[in-house]
Amino acid sequence: MKLARALVAETLGTAFLLATVVGSGALADKLDLGNLAVTVLCVAFATGAVLIALIAAFSSISAHFNPIVTLVCASRGEFNWKLVAPYIVAQVAGAVLGVVAANLMFDLPAITISTTARTGMGQWIGEFIATFGLIGIILGSARSNSNTGIAVPAYVAGAIYFTSSTCFANPAVTIARMFTNTLTGIVPADVPSFILAQLAGGLCAALVFGWLFAAEAKNIEENRVSDLDPEVEAELEVEVEVIAKLERELAAATK
Repeated sequence: MKLARALVAETLGTAFLLATVVGSGALADKLDLGNLAVTVLCVAFATGAVLIALIAAFSSISAHFNPIVTLVCASRGEFNWKLVAPYIVAQVAGAVLGVVAANLMFDLPAITISTTARTGMGQWIGEFIATFGLIGIILGSARSNSNTGIAVPAYVAGAIYFTSSTCFANPAVTIARMFTNTLTGIVPADVPSFILAQLAGGLCAALVFGWLFAAEAKNIEENRVSDLDPEVEAELEVEVEVIAKLERELAAATK
């Protein structure tokens, strides 16, 4: 039952995320009179705002919404590898449902294949950087006990606007956006290269930030030990000696 709830949370959360991306893009495209910068800004704002709400709503159950996040958590030993496949299936299914819902809301066919080309070194580098930064923000905010539910959406909103690829940074998002011929779509032929760039960015981020924040955690622990009051430290040493003496006496008595 717990797994079922987690999978439903992943499906619903990813569906709402994609409905927001595609829906805000479709509406803004109708209103901006051809100004692409305004459309992207609207998508960034809407996505960041809704992502705050989704994380707040689902984080008590499960709020990855992204296969890269699931894979990184599993690689760090924070998530069971046996659950990776069902999580990714739920995320992709939810993403497609969200795209279908957005298409229908704007009186478009439920599914249309995108003709929006997104290819080239600049786009791939943009996806690498977007995903690298996303994983870094997640790991860093978790390590510092800061508000991940604000930090991640804020980064995503900013990255949509500053990256050349407009920050897909999510294989489920990338796959689903094949099925909308709106401004936010991606032609199927360009999907594999986007996903490869995302995987590379996620892997590099896991290595770099895993090392970086592991070292930070070690320093924090060392500082805590060094900051102990001398009297408390002396009492701890005495307690250790007493416990060791009792263990020796118990071992001798049982011989």
